[in-house]
Amino acid sequence: MRGLIQRVQFANVVVDGETIGEIKEGLLLLLGVEKYDDQAKADKLLDKVLKYRVFNDENNKMNIGLRDTGGGLLVISQFTLVAETRKGLRPSFSSGATPEHGEKMYDYFVSRAKELHPDVGTGRFGADMKVSLLNDGPVTFNLEV
Repeated sequence: MRGLIQRVQFANVVVDGETIGEIKEGLLLLLGVEKYDDQAKADKLLDKVLKYRVFNDENNKMNIGLRDTGGGLLVISQFTLVAETRKGLRPSFSSGATPEHGEKMYDYFVSRAKELHPDVGTGRFGADMKVSLLNDGPVTFNLEV
């Protein structure tokens, strides 16, 4: 399971002209699911996302996690994160989850996130989404478990 987090001042996701998820200050998480991912991996990644220290403390050092800030978390499914890109000029998705497994793991991740964090927005699995954000920093990290 892979996640790309971006510290944002705001982010939103639009499907068919309708805003379906949005946050103010917090993290935008692009979530990629691989074929052998399970609930344990989802739990581990979620824990990392909520605790990863990317927000500045009083000394302007990245030393505070999302859980401590109370900021928003916007979770967007993005299967292209699991692409193999080392060889050639066309990405390979052979390690990616099937759509059924990917949706099941995405839904599990989102439900756990909503249990553990007060401000969670989402995209729509498999939809053509338009994601807008203002990256703060810019601060972007690739997380794998």
